[in-house]
Amino acid sequence: MSQDTNGTDSVQAAPAQGARVVALVGSLREASVNRQLAHVAADNAPEGVEVSVIEDLGALPFYNEDTDPSVNPAAGEVDAKVAGLRTAVADADAVLIVTPEHNGSIPAALKNAIDWLSRPYGTGAIKGKPVGVIGAALGQYAGTWSRTETRKSVGIAGGQVIEEVEVGINSSKLGEQGVSAPEVVEQVVGAVSRLAGEVAAVA
Repeated sequence: MSQDTNGTDSVQAAPAQGARVVALVGSLREASVNRQLAHVAADNAPEGVEVSVIEDLGALPFYNEDTDPSVNPAAGEVDAKVAGLRTAVADADAVLIVTPEHNGSIPAALKNAIDWLSRPYGTGAIKGKPVGVIGAALGQYAGTWSRTETRKSVGIAGGQVIEEVEVGINSSKLGEQGVSAPEVVEQVVGAVSRLAGEVAAVA
């Protein structure tokens, strides 16, 4: 038995053994707290769960139907970075998005990645994947708007949004231990465990 984000008791499935989770980092900044949170997830993953981190979303070209072979066969081969992202997500059992908030919304690089993952339409790599969204941002709302917009975009793209995976870290209140603080690690590991539990539930 665990508590969900509004304090009520809920049943949480045990993480699926062998579950593979790919973490997408929405920030491009080298010292980003969100990048650090993604590595906390990878370094402290529950037993039997593997978390790999994709950090280079900024290397993807802007989505353009003219350069997407699934829309325009004359485009030839899809960009290698796009192909790599699609393969990583397709091979994963679930996706963990770790994102900051940019001007009250989703970072451009992350939105662009979701656009690429949504194609080919109806069969994109993110189609049907359990997706959880967590993150850190300045201020009392800790990036709530960004996570909400990300969930909306993922859902429209075909992902299975797991609303119960919810961690919002106010980065301005991190102490000397930063993301290594036990309470932060506990929240992140809990999010990964819940997400991996969804893999078990649909297996």
